[in-house]
Amino acid sequence: MTDTPKTPTRRAKKPAAGRQKKPAVAAETAQTAAMSHDSLTAAFARQLRYDLCWDDQNEEAMFDALALSVKEQLLDNWRNTRKQDLQQGKKHVAYLSLEFLMGRTLGNALLNMQLTQECRQLLQEYAVSLETLEQQEHDAGLGNGGLGRLAACFLDSCATLDLNVTGYGIRYEYGMFLQKIVDGYQVEQPDRWLRDGNPWEVRVPQHNVTVQFFGHTQSYVDSKGRRHMLWCDTQDVMAVAYDVPIPGYGNGRVNTLRLWKAEATNEFDLAEFNQGDYTEAVAAKNQAEQITMVLYPNDSSENGKELRLRQQYFLSSASLQDLLRQWVQQHGMDFSEFPRYNAIQLNDTHPAIAVPELMRLLVDVYELEWDAAWHIVSNCMAYTNHTLLPEALERWPVRMLAHMLPRILDIIYEINARYLDEVAHRWPGDVAKLRQMSIIEEGDEPAVRMAYLAIVASYSVNGVAALHTQLLTTGLFRDFHELWPAKFNNRTNGVTPRRWLAYCNPRLTALISSRLGDGWITELGRLSALNALSTDADFCREWRQVKQLNKQALAQLVQERCHVEFSPEMLFDVQVKRIHEYKRQLLNILHVIHLYQRILSGDTHGMQPRCVLIGGKAAPGYAMAKLIIKLANNVAHMINGDSRAKPWLRLAFLPDYNVSAMETICPGTDLSEQISTAGKEASGTGNMKFMMNGALTLGTLDGANIEMLEEVGEDNFFLFGLNAPAVDELRMHYRPWEYIAASEALSGVMSLLKSGYFNLQEPDIFAPIVAAIESPSDPWMLAADFESLRLAQLEVAKAYQDPQRWTTMSIHNTAASGRFSSDETIAGYRDHIWHCR
Repeated sequence: MTDTPKTPTRRAKKPAAGRQKKPAVAAETAQTAAMSHDSLTAAFARQLRYDLCWDDQNEEAMFDALALSVKEQLLDNWRNTRKQDLQQGKKHVAYLSLEFLMGRTLGNALLNMQLTQECRQLLQEYAVSLETLEQQEHDAGLGNGGLGRLAACFLDSCATLDLNVTGYGIRYEYGMFLQKIVDGYQVEQPDRWLRDGNPWEVRVPQHNVTVQFFGHTQSYVDSKGRRHMLWCDTQDVMAVAYDVPIPGYGNGRVNTLRLWKAEATNEFDLAEFNQGDYTEAVAAKNQAEQITMVLYPNDSSENGKELRLRQQYFLSSASLQDLLRQWVQQHGMDFSEFPRYNAIQLNDTHPAIAVPELMRLLVDVYELEWDAAWHIVSNCMAYTNHTLLPEALERWPVRMLAHMLPRILDIIYEINARYLDEVAHRWPGDVAKLRQMSIIEEGDEPAVRMAYLAIVASYSVNGVAALHTQLLTTGLFRDFHELWPAKFNNRTNGVTPRRWLAYCNPRLTALISSRLGDGWITELGRLSALNALSTDADFCREWRQVKQLNKQALAQLVQERCHVEFSPEMLFDVQVKRIHEYKRQLLNILHVIHLYQRILSGDTHGMQPRCVLIGGKAAPGYAMAKLIIKLANNVAHMINGDSRAKPWLRLAFLPDYNVSAMETICPGTDLSEQISTAGKEASGTGNMKFMMNGALTLGTLDGANIEMLEEVGEDNFFLFGLNAPAVDELRMHYRPWEYIAASEALSGVMSLLKSGYFNLQEPDIFAPIVAAIESPSDPWMLAADFESLRLAQLEVAKAYQDPQRWTTMSIHNTAASGRFSSDETIAGYRDHIWHCR
């Protein structure tokens, strides 16, 4: 890695034309935001010497001291933000998400606080670089991939747009697992990201709440003849609040990410301890703490499923109790205006159980009538769907809910009965429609359809890309769209330009700002002005120089992690994302094998030397995804060990892909592979990060790729493959062997794969992969799209061999990325879903 600054040097700026007026929070906290170098120096020295008791240059201690010093500078703004939101009566949005993939905090916080330069000056006195200390921070890997990283981007944009938004999540003791590659196989190891503590969090014990599980329900009638329900003999768990500050960019606002940790209501049973039964004495404590121990347990077992449901209810109940506590403190027991001042955004189906839980709290605890409570719930809940895969739409067995959450199941049944009455009036006598749309799925194992529950209760249901929303309303949720068309809308995803350009790509940031100023950091649409510079010879030369330096940094990362040498003179072809069959890493590998076969046969005319990088984690229980990782590593082993291939082709599988790795990968990438089967990817966000950093996209008409293509134009995008309607039409009569026979390239690849060339010492291990490709029921259409991919890759090679053409295309991609800022996305939520300012 180089010591290039992670952010541009702070400098005086002229107000940009049309720039929005800074919010009131910024005006009242300007003195704090402009903290002097001396005060940061004093805070750092105090933290290091007195609070942490270090007086030598220990890098771990220096990181902690710096993080605590930076957090200290946030505290006044944090308090002022909460105070002013209350005084001004701003509408509050609770963003409920089981995942928040935050990554590292230090560099991004310094950028948003505009303290990077002061920090560098301070560290010069200690002869240590900011980059060195940044490496000491553990990634907060509280998410599996795009869903959690999107939530993190949204929090950044909410704060930057001066919105009163609180993120609610879980403080997992162990985050996304660490991925090791052993003999080509993925091996999962626990990610103890909290082993050294988290200097950014603040424990808030006064906001602890109790969450109930198990037990049974009973009813009674009060003196006024009203029936009440009691949830009795429950096993209670304490939800302990930990707050993390989320600073906006240069505006003084500091929002909150509140993470809940599960603890026992009593540390242990002293009576049992005194009787010598030590194990039983602490059993309740251990069971309680298991809830927030591990991110998304493997749910292939019954215990795994139960723990996952407990996590979802724990998050939802704790967060809603927190919201209602705040309301009662400010407004008393009158909830009639609650939806006017509160919105609750459900990030996918995971927190959908918040719907019956809010009903329970309003009806059972605060004693509202059912209709009044439902009016509140259905006017403050909003649901974002993130998947087109039916198997990803959660269904919870009725028996499991009856055992673990009996009162919640009662309420779900009541919601379903009242809702089906509306369905029956809409489609009189249509019993099949009632069964089809019921929240309760019938069968040998009755289950609750959580997505249906979320749709029924929400006033807004949105997809995350234009195609995704269209497929939801014409496919998965067609009946609901017909019943409530006004509920459905689209909000295409975006990523924050602060982390994913200004912070991660300081060289490109400096170049862009030297020509456009830095107003684009909060108004990404201004990058469209780069189009006019695409014919400027000096600018194009500097653009290529920046890319080359970024490629050197990426090559160093690959060398360190994979022990594979990447030459920055070659095309860097990258696919990094969660390993899943629909994302088609396998199609990428088949193309790499094809290139290798060309080299072996001496067919290198017109070939562009390239380095291919694949990275991502497979779910622990996903056998095929893990086998694809094994294939990637075996193919890499053969190619990288073959001297004939060295001038032309390199392949590496990057272990333990995470947010911090992506901060180096996306600035150094030439070609971004977004090759999912059309109609399967909801949106994608990695595609946007690469585009923002000037990578060109090789992609299908899937997810947000479609809108990216619209923005940048066909001349600056490598399109291939079937579209979604064609995939659906082909599925009925798909014959993969016909596509294999028709493609000399694919025939050769399949023959080499079947021969055992890549698994000489491990006979038949890739037989399931061969069978999947050749299966007429292959939903991913690998054979059908291979030849189109091959031809598109020939166009990639041709374009890359013309440096000026490639540079121009790269500039156009960055220039067209303004639509994919999460600021744009959140502005849409603000105006069309949350209705807040």
